[in-house]
Amino acid sequence: MKKNVHEIEIKLEKEWVSALDATFKKKNKETKIDGFRKGSAPKDVYLKHFGIESLYPDAIDVSINVAYKRALDEKKLEPVVEPKVDVIGISDTNVIFKFTIITKPEVTLGEYKNLKVKKEKVEVTDEEIDHEIEHLREHMADVVEKENGQVVEGDTAVIDFIGYVDGEELEGGKGENFPLEIGSHSFIPGFEEGLIGLKAGDEKELNLKFPDNYIENLKNKEVTFKVKVNEVKTRVLPEVNEEFFKDLGYDDIKSEKELREKIKGDIHHQKEHMAEDTFIDKCLEKAAENMKIDINEEIVEEETNRMLEEYKRQLQMQGMNIDDYYKMTGSSEADLRKLMEPEATKRVKYRYLIEGIADAEKLTFTKEEIDARAEELAKQFGITTDELIKAYGSIDIIEYDLRMHKALEILKENN
Repeated sequence: MKKNVHEIEIKLEKEWVSALDATFKKKNKETKIDGFRKGSAPKDVYLKHFGIESLYPDAIDVSINVAYKRALDEKKLEPVVEPKVDVIGISDTNVIFKFTIITKPEVTLGEYKNLKVKKEKVEVTDEEIDHEIEHLREHMADVVEKENGQVVEGDTAVIDFIGYVDGEELEGGKGENFPLEIGSHSFIPGFEEGLIGLKAGDEKELNLKFPDNYIENLKNKEVTFKVKVNEVKTRVLPEVNEEFFKDLGYDDIKSEKELREKIKGDIHHQKEHMAEDTFIDKCLEKAAENMKIDINEEIVEEETNRMLEEYKRQLQMQGMNIDDYYKMTGSSEADLRKLMEPEATKRVKYRYLIEGIADAEKLTFTKEEIDARAEELAKQFGITTDELIKAYGSIDIIEYDLRMHKALEILKENN
């Protein structure tokens, strides 16, 4: 058994008898026994009908928190995960709980300074600026009708189509005035390519085959699509001029040179952030390699639980629930947990590393520093400090955040 796993037995007597009595009174109010008004049966009559054991489950629910608090107070423990609880003895006079409590694992820091981690030097090339300008032009492009023009890659063909499999009309394989961007790979292979060279008013029959990774009842089957091109549209990119700058919301930019400087600054800022994140991750990785820690499976499992709940919230924001995800990917919660476990392990390890650095550096903060950090965080979230503290649960969480933040700064500054 690991050093940070504590098995503690707590025996309750008076509290247990009180819990049994409170449970009886509650249950008796809801119970009708022949010969007595509802809720008026004496305790001995109630127990004769239902037995003392009928009171145990609810009485345990009442007593467990009392026993757990006593276990923590007596042993001065700070658990890091929910405890495992067993009832190892029970009667009408006492109950014995056995708690398995996991506290913070022992951390032995190795070298966390002078790790010789280099931060990547950030540069922005002309090609990157050109690419971003083209991206902005594509984004602001007008889609216009292409009169008497043939369909080419990048055009949008507005089409009517009907698909046939084994001579029967394909269910869901029909569309009218459907705008299809050529090169988007929205349809099966060969469909979009088959429209290249057509003009508005042209009709064509496409004899294709569903790919082998398609849905079960159609994969590898031959299919015929009858297609009519109603309209051909093309994208017209805007000129790089003052009108373009205004459309982008850059009222203060008057020339292409100024636009390039603006874009260069934006790209540099993004790459600087990425370089900083990579630098921090490399520092953490190297310092963690020098650290000794034996992490309990239960701690990793709890972190995985947090990651899973976080992922569920992200899916909900995208209009999807977790069951839809499992159906779409053909996976299960067990599969997702297995995927998340390596990242969960890394998160836990890094958290204890940073806490270890904070302890080694003996980081403490004044009330003024903690209040200032609370104000800084509240401003970031656009709320008041009181709302922030209420959301966090206590000012102690702000102090913990400050310790972790400062410890991470020490790690960065010394490498």
